[in-house]
Amino acid sequence: MAALTTRFTEMFGVEHPVVQGGMQWVGRAELVAAVAEAGALGCLTALTQPTPEALAAEIARCQEMTDRPFAVNLTILPTITPPPYAEYRDAIVESGVRVVETAGNLPTEHVEALKPHGIKIIHKCTSVRHALKAQAVGVDAVSIDGFECAGHPGEDDVTALVLVPLAAAALDVPLVASGGIADARGLVAALALGADAVNMGTRFMATAEAPVHDAVKQALVERDEHATNLILRQLRNTSRVAKNAVSDEVVERLAEGADFEQVRELVAGARGRTVYETGDLDAGIWSAGVSQALVHDIPTVAELVSRMMDEAEEIIASRLTGMLV
Repeated sequence: MAALTTRFTEMFGVEHPVVQGGMQWVGRAELVAAVAEAGALGCLTALTQPTPEALAAEIARCQEMTDRPFAVNLTILPTITPPPYAEYRDAIVESGVRVVETAGNLPTEHVEALKPHGIKIIHKCTSVRHALKAQAVGVDAVSIDGFECAGHPGEDDVTALVLVPLAAAALDVPLVASGGIADARGLVAALALGADAVNMGTRFMATAEAPVHDAVKQALVERDEHATNLILRQLRNTSRVAKNAVSDEVVERLAEGADFEQVRELVAGARGRTVYETGDLDAGIWSAGVSQALVHDIPTVAELVSRMMDEAEEIIASRLTGMLV
């Protein structure tokens, strides 16, 4: 298998410049350990676990499966009743995790609490201005999401092809490119744009080890680039999700003037969890990026990462080098 050395692989102690980002309900030990064993950086999703104690148990489960580095995602979102972030942080520190991926609001509090313990922090954001703020408060790397991504693409609607080189030019810390990447072509393109690694979510959902129902994985294989919806646009809390009966209804209701309370039940996270557990694709909202159009099979994680790296070497060594005169 080919290897690509970048600032990211050197800083975070992984073989390959590939990250499996935190995904609600999906970032669990069996997937994360498989990614780590394949030489990439896997990421447990802290708030998938109902309590800090449950997170500590999930970290321990992952550590039983792999002795390679992995991260924990801690997403900071505005809410009336925020989760006990400090207790989740304590669980991370006490478990010996060395990398944390933050997302959402500026992670100042997390940086101040985690850095003294030698924990490296990757902050995920959707704009250069937010990336610069994160760098200023001391994160070690930035993961920047283009408009193509699943989940929250921000409100600027800038695609990765433009956003990644802008961020690379503005930042001093290593940069991870996110959004629309699912294969070696995306990896090589991101590196050419100035990134030091790539982040994939949708692609890792369609792997043998992903803890989601086979019907979800098969849907990702079968669907094209048009099969997503952007919901909550009117509320400036845009989220890219799989197109289904529920997300169609959310889009329709908001277009007719509904407020959040009138769609709250439709977008409830528990309903999305039901999709992953039962395979009922219309049971609730579930995330999928435009990159699903590039997903054509359901390999093991090891097969996916190995294939990406071998094909990246072929693209760089043969196709691109062959163009030089």
